[in-house]
Amino acid sequence: MVLLSILISQALVLHVIERAIPVPVPVPGVKLGLANIISLITIMLFGFKEAVIVVVLRTLLSSLFGGGLSSFLYSLAGGILSSSVMAYMYLKHKNIFSIPTISTVGAVFHNIGQIGVASLVISNIHLFYYLPVLLISGVITGILIGFTVEFTVEPVKRILKIGGA
Repeated sequence: MVLLSILISQALVLHVIERAIPVPVPVPGVKLGLANIISLITIMLFGFKEAVIVVVLRTLLSSLFGGGLSSFLYSLAGGILSSSVMAYMYLKHKNIFSIPTISTVGAVFHNIGQIGVASLVISNIHLFYYLPVLLISGVITGILIGFTVEFTVEPVKRILKIGGA
């Protein structure tokens, strides 16, 4: 549980850093998704259940620090859907899909989950018209996050003293 607490705190720090970085795209809702680095690393090191714990607690705590109920719901839906898809791809098919591919698909599903919940909350299906813009940004950031995970997972293993690393 201590290792998961460390990962949750890392995800929170990345969330805070991300909020401080201006995104060079004038489109509301476009984010880098830095905390997803930790979600994917958690899937790779511990598995799906632990990743959901990290996502839920990170989302709850970050919402308490600077969000509202709606942002909590959007982030939670996106995070759980994204983690579910990434966990399935990694745990069942890691020999087929690269980490950047898994991350990219996760980013796309994160956006789908968020738009889905937002359209339910405000009862407006037309929010899905906004999805292509979010998907383009999701693909770009998903690739970047995936390469970041690919280069950082082994050092994280060593720092946390996990496995043979």
